[in-house]
Amino acid sequence: MIFEKGILAAITTSPRKVPSGIAVFHCDDEEELKLVSSNLEYILDGIAHEVTPDVFIIVKH
Repeated sequence: MIFEKGILAAITTSPRKVPSGIAVFHCDDEEELKLVSSNLEYILDGIAHEVTPDVFIIVKH
């Protein structure tokens, strides 16, 4: 099975804003949020998108 498109993960400083069902990474502050999002882009071969200032998602296009 090849996974071609979809949300791979969510990164947040506000866990209550992210639905269950996907991998969620919790961060303590904005600096850590951006660092984890950047690292996951490379690790998961996806693109980080800022949904709100406290929620990023990693998407495979």
